[in-house]
Amino acid sequence: MAKRVMYRKKSQNRLSMFLAIFAMLVIVVAIGVRSIMLQRQLDEYNDRKATLETQIADETKRTEEIEAYGKYTKTDEYVEEVARDKLGLVKDDEIIFKNEDAK
Repeated sequence: MAKRVMYRKKSQNRLSMFLAIFAMLVIVVAIGVRSIMLQRQLDEYNDRKATLETQIADETKRTEEIEAYGKYTKTDEYVEEVARDKLGLVKDDEIIFKNEDAK
């Protein structure tokens, strides 16, 4: 009878160990899968961050160009350029040559 009790304890211990190992294995697999998903999400966020940083750099450059153009439009050089190109005005001592073939 002592052997029978001992055998039950051994089989119960084996079952308990099997269940504990199985539970740990399930937890490790779940953590591994979640880790992979989080890494993919992190990669997507890093790609998005890089894209946004590029867009910010482009927009900063564009803003600087607009500000430079705004300053240029307030100069006498710009006023003279517009007067010549858009209005066809000339200075008093200039001679105008026209190309009759270009229409």
